[in-house]
Amino acid sequence: MHESDDSNARSIRTFKAMQNKRLIIILLISLALLLIPLIAMKFTDEVNWTIADFIIAGSLFVGTGLISEIVMRKVKNINNKVGLILAILIIVFLIWIELAVGVFGTPFGGN
Repeated sequence: MHESDDSNARSIRTFKAMQNKRLIIILLISLALLLIPLIAMKFTDEVNWTIADFIIAGSLFVGTGLISEIVMRKVKNINNKVGLILAILIIVFLIWIELAVGVFGTPFGGN
C-alpha cells in the first residue's frame, strides 16, 4: 500500500507540473504575440501602438489563454471543449476587430 501512495503522490505532482507548464506556455505565447507589433513599430510607421494598446492586447491574449485553460481542465466532453474554445476564439476575434477598426460602431471602436 505504501508503494501505491508514492505512485499517487508522484502522479499528482506530475499533473500539477504539467498544468504549471501550460500556464507558462500561455504567458510566453502572449508575450511573443505582443513582440510582433513592438518589433514592427521599429521598422514601419504603419504600426503605432500605445502602452494602452499593449495592455489591452496583452489582457485579451492572457485572458483568452486562461479561459481556454479552464475549459480544458473542467470540461470533460471533447465536443463541448471544442465548441466552447471555438466560441471563445470567435468572441475574442470580434472584440479584436471592433477595437481595431470599429465594425460595430461602439465607443471603443478604432474610428
